[in-house]
Amino acid sequence: MTPSASGSVAQQFNRAHEFLTWLDGQGLTLKQVGQAEIDRWHAANPLHRQRSLRAFLTWARDTGRLPSRPTFPRLAITEGPRLTQHRRLELLRRVLDERAGPLRSRVAACLMLLFAQPASRIALLTTDDIIQDTDGQVLIHLGDPPTPVPEPFADLLLRARKQRTNMNTTNGDATWLFPGRRAGRPIHPYSLAELIRDIGIPGTAVRTFALRQLVLQALAPVIARALGLHDKTTTQVLTEAGGSWNRYAPSDR
Repeated sequence: MTPSASGSVAQQFNRAHEFLTWLDGQGLTLKQVGQAEIDRWHAANPLHRQRSLRAFLTWARDTGRLPSRPTFPRLAITEGPRLTQHRRLELLRRVLDERAGPLRSRVAACLMLLFAQPASRIALLTTDDIIQDTDGQVLIHLGDPPTPVPEPFADLLLRARKQRTNMNTTNGDATWLFPGRRAGRPIHPYSLAELIRDIGIPGTAVRTFALRQLVLQALAPVIARALGLHDKTTTQVLTEAGGSWNRYAPSDR
């Protein structure tokens, strides 16, 4: 099974567990679920959670585990707001606000918005990847050389290093910047991506746009080296954006 398929299955399992827990809180079992309960759950949950639960509800309906054959609400196809540089900066300002959500969610979102990092790489960052030099400049080791981190995100990143979650006794020696619930393991990328979505940041879209902006401002191979990305990725993004930096080779600088 591919990582993508595995992640999809994990999300479906989590949504099914949440739905059954919600039913239990209502004093209901799956055999007592009707159209009203289906509609009420959908109305109280965001679109990505509705999509993940659909497979379980379809299975329960088709195997007779639901007492009736309820109609599932149509899942709207939404493209979200068109991303522009102005919109990207607006999202950055939002996640830097203390009221935007949990610290780790905001830090992960900033890493996407600023450095176009995918959830799979953010999840593998360690506390050692955050560096503070003798002049007080904060850098993050995404590629080579480490990338300077601008304020006020630098302060947020240092706070995240000090205030990590899931640091129980079995995780005491772990250096993951985003520890997972399993001892000694980082957070799963799909769980991290969900945390980012839960604070209103469309992860895939902002990462793609952030990378596009970065390669339009500097040499694509240099951006690839600094952010730890493959140079073919940045060159392809640049070509799609209509840039011409891909004609230049990276220098040692």
